[in-house]
Amino acid sequence: MDIFTIVLLAGTGVVAGIIATIVGGAAVVIYPALIATGVPPQLAAVCNLASIVPATMLAALADRTQLPPFNRAFVGLIIASIVGAGLGAVLLVSTPDRMFAQIVPLLLGFATLLFAYSERISRWLRARAEGRGHAIAFNFASLKVILPVSLYGGYFGAGVGILMLGVFSLATGGDYRAANVAKNFVSSLNGFAATLVFASHGAVLWPQTLALAAGTIFGGLIGAYVARIIPRNVVRVLIVVVGAALTVAFARRYWF
Repeated sequence: MDIFTIVLLAGTGVVAGIIATIVGGAAVVIYPALIATGVPPQLAAVCNLASIVPATMLAALADRTQLPPFNRAFVGLIIASIVGAGLGAVLLVSTPDRMFAQIVPLLLGFATLLFAYSERISRWLRARAEGRGHAIAFNFASLKVILPVSLYGGYFGAGVGILMLGVFSLATGGDYRAANVAKNFVSSLNGFAATLVFASHGAVLWPQTLALAAGTIFGGLIGAYVARIIPRNVVRVLIVVVGAALTVAFARRYWF
């Protein structure tokens, strides 16, 4: 890997780290950067998931006072989430390269829609829980939601932050800061579990991953503080525009 590639990936990592800790969607910048440097689609998904782990964990620890208490319900939710992410990672390494390339536009399109409608998704989830009389708290009823979300996160990851933010917003009464810290903490553990699976299969391209991770750590620390002041809608609009463009570009590349 030459110096230009290292600088490109590290710079991309900084931007991705900021985005990941504010609203999610780091894959929108990491994934195309990896593809541009010649990394195959499936391995690019692996590197994306592995590289963002340090940034999201540091972002969570930087604002750790907002984390929920580690009671039985929250720990159970974390364990279930890690299991889901591990299963998603196993599914990814089991997917043939050609098949994965064919579904990349669908995954990117899905993630872009999540970014576009994240606020509505969060409001709908909250209204649904309140309408059923559920308490706004971390509870075992959340497991049926967190498992499929984590499974998707371990498989591709793009947009999973939006889904987790929606789930955790239920437990925090709509407190964005608290929900975001919980999302960053659990996402980092999920990413670590997925990375262990990838590493056991020899699927991690460590030079590219480490270059990205160096940038995402710096970007994540910045993002932990920027998240408190920057309007999320500004970041969301940019992600949606870029995500839509990438969806079209990858559809043309792999489908036509």
